[in-house]
Amino acid sequence: MNNSKVFLTAEWRKLALAQYAVDAEILKKYLPPHTELDDWQGKFYVSLVGFMFLNVKLRGINIPYHTNFEEVNLRFYVKYYDNGVLKRGAVFIKEIVPLPAITFVANTIYKEKYQTLPMKHVWIEQEHQIEVDYLWKNRIWNKFYVKADSNAIDIPAGSEEEFITEHYWGYTKIGPNRTSEYGVEHPRWKVYPVQDFKIDVDFTANYGNDFAFLNGVQPDSVMLAEGSEIKVMKGKKF
Repeated sequence: MNNSKVFLTAEWRKLALAQYAVDAEILKKYLPPHTELDDWQGKFYVSLVGFMFLNVKLRGINIPYHTNFEEVNLRFYVKYYDNGVLKRGAVFIKEIVPLPAITFVANTIYKEKYQTLPMKHVWIEQEHQIEVDYLWKNRIWNKFYVKADSNAIDIPAGSEEEFITEHYWGYTKIGPNRTSEYGVEHPRWKVYPVQDFKIDVDFTANYGNDFAFLNGVQPDSVMLAEGSEIKVMKGKKF
């Protein structure tokens, strides 16, 4: 791989993912031009995702005070045929981080939809179980908590876990007929079998009226992935 194409390196760790089936019509207004909705067995998912960004380097350089931080995002899944080659990717409704500089750069330069809010996390790793808790304050403290077995297992081929975690492209609408694309490289992840979870999130306050119906709704599935080192590649526009 040509390292000159690497924009950012980091670790994504302890990814909590909750999937909610939504009507395709809700997502179409957020769909970047030239991409199509991607479904899992006929379901169009949004995923609430909480994780830690660790050891962040921008073009190989650590940025002081911006090396380790939480992120929570709401995303959905798309596909794009690039000269006949299928690329599966994610589109972000919103990405929440605790650092205003990250938000400023992402929103002004890359036309992303970041928001800066107070955040914190708790990891409790014991012999037989692991607990992760991601919290962010948007008027009230929102919470995404998962308890799982401590032994990570391989993701089965053809599984829902594979569908959710094996999208290696990011797409952003940057104009009426323009889309930005970037690639993410990482090895195949492992997951911790989930025992229990608690999601206490005001979807209206965080993600708008389109997603208000998720308040009080149980997710279709919840996963906890260990994550890995990742590389974000320089993007292109089309």
